Parts: sequence; structure tokens; C-alpha cells
Amino acid sequence: MMADSGEPQGGPAPWLSSRLKWLVLLAGVVSQASMSSLHHGLPSIGPLLRSGFELSLAETGLVLAAANGGTMAMMILCGIATDRFGERVVSSIGLSVAGLLMIAAGMTSSILTVGVLLFLAGGLSAVTISASGRSVMAWFPRHERGLALGIRQMSVTLGGAIAAMFLPFAAYRWGVGGALVSLGLFFLFGALVALLGLLPPPRGTERSGAIALRSPLKDRSLWTLALCAGLFCCAQTAIGSFTTIFLTEYRGFTLAAAASAFAAVQIGGGAARVVAGRLSDATGARVPQMRLHGLVLTGLLILTALLVDAPTAPLMAVLVLAGIFTLSWNGLSFTATAEMAGYARAGQALGLQGTVMRLVSVGAGVGFGLAVTSLSWPTAFLLLALFPLGGALLLSPLVAEERRRSAANSPCPHKI
Repeated sequence: MMADSGEPQGGPAPWLSSRLKWLVLLAGVVSQASMSSLHHGLPSIGPLLRSGFELSLAETGLVLAAANGGTMAMMILCGIATDRFGERVVSSIGLSVAGLLMIAAGMTSSILTVGVLLFLAGGLSAVTISASGRSVMAWFPRHERGLALGIRQMSVTLGGAIAAMFLPFAAYRWGVGGALVSLGLFFLFGALVALLGLLPPPRGTERSGAIALRSPLKDRSLWTLALCAGLFCCAQTAIGSFTTIFLTEYRGFTLAAAASAFAAVQIGGGAARVVAGRLSDATGARVPQMRLHGLVLTGLLILTALLVDAPTAPLMAVLVLAGIFTLSWNGLSFTATAEMAGYARAGQALGLQGTVMRLVSVGAGVGFGLAVTSLSWPTAFLLLALFPLGGALLLSPLVAEERRRSAANSPCPHKI
């Protein structure tokens, strides 16, 4: 008899599953967007946060980094909880408590308390990273999973964009505290949607097997995949942090023009995640396409280095494309990780990848800035190209491993 791998033991009939899976995806998008609103939206009120609490630049940076620090500290634990208790429970509880913490942060006058509450809220809201990804993986068959998880990853930029537009308005109208309370309410809304929409997956989501029982923390292939994602993320962090600075300070763009270019990167990157996922569904393989994205990104960063002083049109074409490719691979990496780990351990595996990605790329922005200051913009772009190149090369041995595990963790012959 085969050991229990912790897979779902119940669920709706197959004819209903084909309709419910889109509800599950919508719930995953909303819950993930609510979490991302904190990480990617809070910096939009950084100046008001600084003036309101009379902070130095360094202190402001620490407060803005508090939520990400909490996420890094608790992501693996959240993944373990997801595998143990299920996506619906951990998402609704984690986001609810995080929402209450954000509301409390909006009602305190102590910046130290605000920082601690942001840390805790960032950590508890991290459940959505593992839970929404695991739930979408369970409901969508392999030939649709890349598209579904690409849409789910697009919610990261979606949540950030919504928050970045709304939070300054909220802060000007109700103060910084009101903006923090608004984030808390968004978290509570995400918790409600997760409770209603992250339904128990269909019976027999995957065939049980030894591979699914292996702990991701002891799985060298998953560590390698997470490291490669972290190397790719270095380029994402640096380009995301310095695109507007490069265009305004080095190329003389207006802030509005530079911001428009940055917005084009964000929109294009979100769309590229969906397209990349759909293309990977056609081939049934995520790792080869992720490696290709890394190689293309390497070439685009090298071209950017060569074109920093070129006319505006060719420079912007290459720079925007490079920015898009720093974002496009993300859904592929999450899909590959979930599939290689198997449903029973997908939550922990996604938590591992998210943690490693953040740890590897945490100093990318500072390092890129130092390279610009000490050397030059062209040299900094050339050095940055080494990171996705290294990630693409490290991915090569995983191509055959992904193929082997795909066969071992193939879905049962039922329609979803």
C-alpha cells in the first residue's frame, strides 16, 4: 500500500470542477493582491511616512523594509502550515490577523510599534504566497497550470499598482494612519475572498508517490531552482529600483516620462507572466523556458550597457524589454517549484523559494547603486547581466529532472 502523501481526499464532481477552478483562481488573485499591496504599495507614501514620524532616510528605509523582513522570516513556516492545514484555513486566518495588525498600526503614534506591526503583518500575510499557489496548482491540470499561475503571479504587480494609486490619496485625506488602516481593510477583504473562494481541491489531484513525500528542505533540485530564481530576482530588484533614477539623472528625462517608462515595464511584465505561462503549457515544461528567459535577459542587459549613451529610441526599446524580462520568468519558477515538489509539499516548497529569492536578492539594489557610483552605468549593467546568466546556466541540469518528476507526479486520469 502506498503511503499517504497528504493529498486532498474530497472535492466536487469533475463537471463542476471545470467551472469552480476559475473561482479559485480569482480568489487566489485577490488574496495575493491584498498581500502585495503592503509590499509594493507602502513605498508610495514613504515621503509622508518620513515627514509624519520625523524619520531620517535610513529610518524610513527600515520601516519600509519591515514587512519584507517579516515575510522572509515566516514564509517557510507559512508553507508548512499550508501543507498541514490547507489553503483555505491558513489564508483566511493569516490575512485576517494581518489586517487587524495593520489597523492597529494605523492607530498608534509610535513608529517603533508601527515597525513591529508591519513586520508581523508581513509575516502572517505571507501565507498567501504558498496557499494561493498551491490551491491554483491543485485545481488546474498541467496543460493549463502555467497560464493559471501566470495570472496569479500577475496579481503581485496588480496589488502593488492599486495600492500605489490609492494610498497617497488616502494619506492626504486621512493621514498616514488612515492609509495603514486602508491596507488593513484590503487584507480583511482578501481574507474573506480566500475563505469563500479557496475551495477544497478535487479528489485525486495527484497520484501519491515517494517524490511527493520528500521534504523540500532536503531536496537539492528545489534548492537549486530557488537559487536560480534568486539570481534572476537580483536583476528584477536592481532594474526596479534604478530605472527612474537612471532616466532622470543620467538621461535627463522628466520624472513623468521616467515614471511612464517604469509603468510600461510593470504592465508589460505582468502581461508577460501570463504569456510565458501559456507558452509553457503548450510544451509542458517550465524550466527550459525559464532558462531561455534568463539568457534573453542577459543579452538585453548587455545591450542596455552598450546603449546607455545612444539615442533615446533604441535605448528605451531595449531598457523596457529588459525590465519586462526581469519580471516575466516569475510565474514559471513558481509553477516549476510546485510541480516538482508535488501537491502534498507544494506549500513548503513555494515558501522555500520565496525565502531564498529574497535572501539572495536582498542586496542587489545596494550593490547596483554602489557599482554605478564607483564605476559607471554601463559597467553596472554589465555586472548585473552576470546574475541571470549564472541562473540560466545553473538551470540546465534541472531540465531532465523536471521531466522525470512530471512523469512521476502526473495527474490521475480525470478531467478538470
